[in-house]
Amino acid sequence: MLTRLQSIYKFQNIVKRAVESQDGSFDPKARKLSKADFKGESLPIITKTLQSDLAIPDWSEFCQEIENIYTQCRTISDGKVASFIPQLGRLDSNTWGVAICSVDGQRASWGDVQMPFSIQSVAHVFSYSLAATELGGDYVHKYVGQEPSGRLCDALVLDSHGKPHNPIINSGAILVSSMIQNEKNLADRYEYVLNQFKKVAGNEFIGFNNSVYMSEREKADRNIALSYFMKENKCFPNKISDVTEVVDFYYQLCSIEANCESLAVMAATLANGGVCPITEEHCFDSRACRDVLTLMNSCGMYDYSGQFSFHIGLPSKSSASGVVMIVIPNVLGIVLWSPPLDELGNSARGIAFCQKLIEHFNFHNYDSLVHTESHKVDPRRKQGDDEKNLIVALLFAAESGDMNTIRRIYMKGIDMGLKDYDKRTALHLAACEGHTHVVEFLLHVAKVQPEPRDRWNMTPLDNAKQYNHKDVIQLLQDVIVLSEEKKVPTSDTFYGVMDLIEEKEESESDTLQDVLALSEEKEEPNSNILQDAMIFSEEKEEQKYDTIKGIVMIY
Repeated sequence: MLTRLQSIYKFQNIVKRAVESQDGSFDPKARKLSKADFKGESLPIITKTLQSDLAIPDWSEFCQEIENIYTQCRTISDGKVASFIPQLGRLDSNTWGVAICSVDGQRASWGDVQMPFSIQSVAHVFSYSLAATELGGDYVHKYVGQEPSGRLCDALVLDSHGKPHNPIINSGAILVSSMIQNEKNLADRYEYVLNQFKKVAGNEFIGFNNSVYMSEREKADRNIALSYFMKENKCFPNKISDVTEVVDFYYQLCSIEANCESLAVMAATLANGGVCPITEEHCFDSRACRDVLTLMNSCGMYDYSGQFSFHIGLPSKSSASGVVMIVIPNVLGIVLWSPPLDELGNSARGIAFCQKLIEHFNFHNYDSLVHTESHKVDPRRKQGDDEKNLIVALLFAAESGDMNTIRRIYMKGIDMGLKDYDKRTALHLAACEGHTHVVEFLLHVAKVQPEPRDRWNMTPLDNAKQYNHKDVIQLLQDVIVLSEEKKVPTSDTFYGVMDLIEEKEESESDTLQDVLALSEEKEEPNSNILQDAMIFSEEKEEQKYDTIKGIVMIY
């Protein structure tokens, strides 16, 4: 009997597994998360969300602005698809995708973001980061420089020290790729780099486009010539026996595929100091990230690098496939993909997107300067930050008697009666500490209320008496007495003034009627007399309004 039950139970399990394998709803990626699963893998981002401590606090508003820019750039039809590699020349010129990923894992995307593309020279960024992490930046830069070349990316030229100018141009990228795991065979080296790229992408899509690789190999003459040129000048750190193998490995890395979403995660990893925001896995050294972002800022956009750094001011890297990868350090990574290129080899839509991005947001490296353009939006700023900072600065200045800071805050037009969470003002703290000069400034210059009450129903005068600050007590008492001595007009006074105004109105009305009568006695009405009469009436109305307004303000 027991054996039969076990057989039935085993059969039920087999059927259950068969059903699950056919039903997509049982797929781990599609199934409904339990509460424990939901909390377990995403606790850091949930905690930051609840504490409003994310890189972009108002993510939905930020995404709306990015979507607006994406839509505006969709209509751009400038540029031509690269044709020097046949496979790239077949890309659809209407393709347009944008993906963003913050250092906290906030993500959004628009358009053709799932379509794979070969990353081409964007691979140089990650090859250098990988080599600098493994071997150290100092070792890598014994053999490659850090300067923009000022020449075409595939020019047969070295710097004054006999090295490639930087790791992002072709010669530098070939040399850096030759350093990676160079003791292994070509297959193992490629597998290693591919796995590292997947780790940087948070285990999202990373592939390989063999047709692009084969196409590039057919047109490898220039890069083979560069490799022989560097070999002749003893640029390589190790003895190179087969230049073709070096170039093959370089082309394999350029033919690695990603899509907008996975590459955005890779960009965010660089923005996050080498830690993947999705898996929180450490991928690159922080120094390697710092160095590669510096190189991207100065050399990443081909012959447009200088202008891009000047106008946009963000580390970026473009490629012949139409990709522009932008890194905003400590904030997020952005990937733009549109195959049509401008005359300098950068995505036409991508450049336009960057220009509009910087026009709206203060992401430029030097937008953080004092007195910068105030119309730009800072999406990193948390709501209420300005007010909180001002309250803290004002209260600390009042507590320490720092008149310079207090005057500076006052000159900004800030309400000097701001309260903290205990409803205590700068006047409370200055009275507690006995800072007579601060109390005098707040009362006589800033004109703050002399008797605000905190959560314990204490006034500044109560605090001054508590600590026996006699000068402060006298100051506060004088101001309080003065404010109480201001007489409020009684109703008799108010109505008496109104009677006086009515008497004046009757007198002015008689005068106006006399003027009009004089005009009617003439055969033809004099328009000048009528105009003068109307002006006279309007002036009297204004005088009456000013008088009543003054009475109401006093009352």
